[in-house]
Amino acid sequence: MREVAPEVHQLAGFPPNAINVYLAGDVLIDAGTRLARRRIMRELRRRALSAHALTHAHPDHQGASRAVCVAYGVGLACGAADAAAVEDPRLITAGLGSPAMRAVQSWAAGPPQRVSRALREGEHVADFEVIDTPGHSAGHVAYFRARDRTLIIGDVLTNVDLRTGVPGLHEPPAQFTRDPARNRASARRLAELRPAVVLFGHGAPLRDPGRFADFIAALPA
Repeated sequence: MREVAPEVHQLAGFPPNAINVYLAGDVLIDAGTRLARRRIMRELRRRALSAHALTHAHPDHQGASRAVCVAYGVGLACGAADAAAVEDPRLITAGLGSPAMRAVQSWAAGPPQRVSRALREGEHVADFEVIDTPGHSAGHVAYFRARDRTLIIGDVLTNVDLRTGVPGLHEPPAQFTRDPARNRASARRLAELRPAVVLFGHGAPLRDPGRFADFIAALPA
């Protein structure tokens, strides 16, 4: 793993930056697909965890969540409106009705896990403030640390084209997004924070507040 902000590490993955997992202090944020379980455990081997939190309930973010919670004896936190889907991942595909999401669900989703903490706007995970960012999923949240303006954004935006693997800012694909217009509104909220570093669910870190803000300003209403 590598440090991408003070006390925030990005776990290794293959391909690099494809499906990102972060360790913020002693809190694991997101957990990749169920196929990532052994890799995540190997990287966390000598680390202590106090909690596990998600940006959202999609299968490429919760896949190894149950394995992590059981192995470390920690609780799982996620946005309040995504809690039911974490506890019953079938609700994600039922809500979207997308063949593409059903395909991802078939190979990426992990088993259900009880949510011990339903997160709401203004609460804190590690030293990050929870920000409600619905749209990509009903209960999507981002995590912002004001003292150094580090933002963990989940899938509000990606910093890679998920179809081609070419780096660059993009909206998440519509077939995986419950409400694209609401997701854009969430992105505009995050742009107002002027983050110094943005950590994505997919794509490399971005350390250019102007580029981030300009991309969001150009999004359709």
